[in-house]
Amino acid sequence: MYTQLLTVFAVLQAVTWTSRAAESPSPKELLVGFKATPDPAISSFQPLLTDSYGNYSLGFLRVNHNQLSLSILHVPSSVPLWSATTTRLPRWGNPTHLSFNGSLVLSDPHTGVFWSTHTAGDRVSLSNTSNLLINGATVLWQSFDFPSDTLVENQNFTSSMSLVSANGLYSMRLGPNFMGLYAKFSGSGNGPGDIYLKHKALEAKADIVVGQPIYMTLKPDGYLGIFQNGSSVPNDVQSFNTFQQNASGILRVRLESDGNLKGYYWTGSNWVTDYQAISDPCELPRSCGSYGLCKSGKECSCLDNTTIAASGNCAPPQNQISGDFCGAYDNRFKVLRRTGVELPFKELMGYKKMASLELCEGACESNCTCWGAVYSNFSGFCYMLTYPIQTLVAVGDETKMGYFKVREGVGKKKVGAWVGVGLGLFFGAVLVLVGVAGLGWYKLRSKGVKGYYAEDEGAGGVGPYKDLGAASFRSIELCER
Repeated sequence: MYTQLLTVFAVLQAVTWTSRAAESPSPKELLVGFKATPDPAISSFQPLLTDSYGNYSLGFLRVNHNQLSLSILHVPSSVPLWSATTTRLPRWGNPTHLSFNGSLVLSDPHTGVFWSTHTAGDRVSLSNTSNLLINGATVLWQSFDFPSDTLVENQNFTSSMSLVSANGLYSMRLGPNFMGLYAKFSGSGNGPGDIYLKHKALEAKADIVVGQPIYMTLKPDGYLGIFQNGSSVPNDVQSFNTFQQNASGILRVRLESDGNLKGYYWTGSNWVTDYQAISDPCELPRSCGSYGLCKSGKECSCLDNTTIAASGNCAPPQNQISGDFCGAYDNRFKVLRRTGVELPFKELMGYKKMASLELCEGACESNCTCWGAVYSNFSGFCYMLTYPIQTLVAVGDETKMGYFKVREGVGKKKVGAWVGVGLGLFFGAVLVLVGVAGLGWYKLRSKGVKGYYAEDEGAGGVGPYKDLGAASFRSIELCER
């Protein structure tokens, strides 16, 4: 009986220690010599550093089952507020590790450094506003200067920064007097991509001084404000639903994976949507996918009227990848036409004025970098698209017409070229055989052998050789066109 009691006591004590170990708080500061590796027993988030109130935590966030992101989480909701921009996602497990040697470094000995602060500090801390700090005599580095997809209260967003959505397709940047949202379409090339929302500062209370940079801040009063020169008077205000309501919860904005910039308010138990930069889903770049058609209320269909857009895939995969109709595609495509359509953000796109739809279509048809064109009979504006077709907006005006290319014959040119080369090699071999036979014939003739030359007297063996060669070269040229 006594032994059984000891056993029960030992088990209870072990459970208590395990529970206390699991609930033991993360350190409030990291010093030089710190090193941590991912724990294979943890399925979601491994905290490494917390703020003094326990509202925010820096740690390893498990992604894609066996990879990790170095992230800062809002602890009560487990929502990531910041993530280190790594060269690639590290592996969850040894030998991946986070260390502090003056720089905070995420690395493994096989792959090298994934991310580093490149500093010479003596300690790391996490502020009560979720700002990760590398400290020396002063603050040497802070995560607020390197936002990922989220801004929190009182975090300054400058023209040298960018917010990038988690999927990497969208970004937010500041211009000289505006906030812009950009989409990285396939084939957009280098740079931020194509702008699909441009919010220009209203300058109602203060004018913007030309030549001086602006910055944007999320204010606890419930608005996104554009400021200049450290002035407390905003040049522009984008108000939230909780604007000037003295709400006690915290605010954040995030650039979502659909391209919308949304603001959220923490009620104490959950986040509620408090602001949307784009209120109509049809104004989002890819709301119904490639070759999709969006009607009011985000009712999705396909431009060709033959497929259901529930999956968001109205076009084969080869029409969703980068590139154009030059090169391997050799301008091979079929044409899809649709009336009553327009581009969701045409006001921000360039256009050419043309006298007719036929001229607009012709300009796109002859240009192998053009994927489609949208034309208005009323204005004569021709908008040409140099990237794979995204979502169009359905309108009641039948004078607004779309012309869209759909790729076909993927790789046909390359196959044709190889066939041409094969035929060329075949005919070349035939030519060699003919040449050898001709040489043998000539030698027999020179030795006085009769009956081989007299039947084709005057024609000789050279004529057919030339014809065969010409035919061979023509076959290759035709295949390569």
